[in-house]
Amino acid sequence: MNFLLIEDEVSVSNFIKKGFESEGYQIDVAFDGTIGSSLFAKKDYNLIILDVNLPGINGFELCAKFKKERPFTPIIFLTALDALDDKVSGFESGADDYLVKPFEFQELLLRAKALIRRSGAKVMTEKKIKLADLEVETQGKVVTRGGKRINLTAREFSLLEYLMIHKGRVVSRVDIAEQVWDLDFDTSTNVIDVYINYLRKKIDKGFEPKLLHTVVGMGYIMREE
Repeated sequence: MNFLLIEDEVSVSNFIKKGFESEGYQIDVAFDGTIGSSLFAKKDYNLIILDVNLPGINGFELCAKFKKERPFTPIIFLTALDALDDKVSGFESGADDYLVKPFEFQELLLRAKALIRRSGAKVMTEKKIKLADLEVETQGKVVTRGGKRINLTAREFSLLEYLMIHKGRVVSRVDIAEQVWDLDFDTSTNVIDVYINYLRKKIDKGFEPKLLHTVVGMGYIMREE
C-alpha cells in the first residue's frame, strides 16, 4: 500500500508518516501542492491525505484535479478548517472523507482502511469506464469505440481494463506483469509489448484521437492527446 501525504506542517507530517509506517504502509510526503501534484503524476497511490491550506496549489484544487485524473483513488482531507462551508467545499471537490485537526491517529488509520476497502469494491463493481469515445463495460466485458463494438481476447480485455482504470497515469511493464499477468516480471520477455500492439491495433487503428501511448523508458498510458 502506497499513500501520499500532502501536508506543510513538518511536525504533523512526521507524526502521520511514522504512524502509517509502523502499520506497514509506505507513505510519500510533499510539503506543498506543486510537489504533491508532481508525485501524484509519477506513482499510483492507494490513498491520498490532503491538507487544504498549502503553498503552491491549495487542497481543494488538488483534490478536484486528482479525482478527474483517477476517480477511484480515495482522498481524505486532514485540516484545521472545521466550518461547514469548508467541509462542503471539500466534499464538492471530490473528497471521500474529511477529518478535522487535532485528531487521533487511530481514527485516521481506521478511516483510511475503510476508504481503501470501499475504493477496491468500487473499482470491481464499476460498470463503465470512458475515455473520449472509448467505453469499457467491466461487468459485461464489452468494449466499444465511436459506437462500434471491438472484439478482444480475455487477456486483451484484462490489459485494457487495467490501463483504463489507471487512465491518465503511466503504468510500467512491471505493473502490468504483476497486476494483469500475475507473475514476476521477466525483463527478457516482450509479451507485454506484443499485447500492447495487439490492443493498439484494435482500439486506435482507424480512430482519432489516439488513446494508447508509449512513454519511452517508462511504460504506457491511456489519455487523449
